[in-house]
Amino acid sequence: MGYVERKRWLFLGLPWTFTKYTISDDVLTIDAGLLKTTENDCYMYKITDVELEVSFMERIFGLGTIKCITGDKTHPVLLVEHIKHAKEIKNYILEESEKARIKRRTVNMQDIGGIDLNEMGMEIDDM
Repeated sequence: MGYVERKRWLFLGLPWTFTKYTISDDVLTIDAGLLKTTENDCYMYKITDVELEVSFMERIFGLGTIKCITGDKTHPVLLVEHIKHAKEIKNYILEESEKARIKRRTVNMQDIGGIDLNEMGMEIDDM
């Protein structure tokens, strides 16, 4: 599965822009531009957090903006702006990014105040 959406004008939600978002289970691709085009790819396993923002005008026209926090060096924040089905796509990105991290074995664990073995005079090999 996947999604292909176009960035839309905020006025009336019309797809008259030259930005296309392609979201698959492995990669999020943003194609932008008319005369000079750019293609920006981000692997799903690099997406660490997803946020949905819906302004008042977006709510009127059934649109939303998805903010993806990534581990990518060139684009640490990717915006998928003014798209339809934003909540459904946000949930898809969240699920697929987690699956991709598990598949590539790159799941990050948070340090929530664990015991520092060096303070105790122990090393990993001692365990």
